[in-house]
Amino acid sequence: MPLVTSEYRPPYFFRNGHFSTIYSGVMRKISGVAQQRERLELPDGDFMDLDWSFTAQTTKKLVILIHGLEGNGQRAYITGSAHVFNTNGFDACAVNLRSCSGEVNRLYRSYHSGATEDLESVLDHILNTKSYTEIYLKGFSLGGNLTLKFLGENRTIPNQVKAAIAVSVPCSLHSSLKQLLLPKNKLYAIRFKKNLLAKLRAKQALFPEKISDSDIKAVVTLQDFDDVYTSRAHGFKNALDYYAQCSALQFLPRIQLPVLILNAKNDSFLGPECYPVKEAEKQANLFLEMPKYGGHVGFFDTGNTYYNEKRAIKFLNGLR
Repeated sequence: MPLVTSEYRPPYFFRNGHFSTIYSGVMRKISGVAQQRERLELPDGDFMDLDWSFTAQTTKKLVILIHGLEGNGQRAYITGSAHVFNTNGFDACAVNLRSCSGEVNRLYRSYHSGATEDLESVLDHILNTKSYTEIYLKGFSLGGNLTLKFLGENRTIPNQVKAAIAVSVPCSLHSSLKQLLLPKNKLYAIRFKKNLLAKLRAKQALFPEKISDSDIKAVVTLQDFDDVYTSRAHGFKNALDYYAQCSALQFLPRIQLPVLILNAKNDSFLGPECYPVKEAEKQANLFLEMPKYGGHVGFFDTGNTYYNEKRAIKFLNGLR
């Protein structure tokens, strides 16, 4: 499929990638979304919380929303998407990945970019308890990588799952990590590290025999966190092995459903390998849109309805 020509033209100030990223992540507010929380008990004894919002009329259509690193179901990019989908005839299920709903998860393990077994558990639960005939996936950043990996792995995708949208996706995790370690992203890296260390200390309180004070002191960079915790807790050799095994890029050729990847060219979190041009050119069902602007999960647009939200509806409508 030829690359998609983007129609995104933001106001002047939002052409700056950092401004777009920070404004959208910190300043944006969403109203009019009433969420109902459901606790999903997982097969391994852990849990995840699902935040549901519903369209005005009964519908058979559902979108599953998956947040990014240290996000949750109340982030504006999630509730903004839920609002737009709800007003266009879709129910929305916002997934809070393990330990992201305001409560530390029970097990030593947590969430990560490749934990597709958790998305599978969410889908199984929905298929066993609901009656949706059309299910769509929309993932952001880490959640976008998770979505693409899930669709490209060696599994049978339920017939009810029709398509997916992935926004600001670090398709190559190591390429993205290298960008986050650059001086231009220092403030973002500091914020991520602060949040991750807080969760690591909470996890240490539950599992003191597995996480020492020296482990926590060893976390200087985000890669250190993945060496000290992510890899150990989830069965990888080290951070680089985690990045290699969980990057969605290698799974793209096996995706059979229609997928839209929306990655801005001025996204400071994404390295060159995060733009799968060759893969998109070879696959009829893989649509890659690379707007000049948008930052990381930015895409500001008028009326507090963001471009990625409008684009998702347009993409799905175009499949009918």
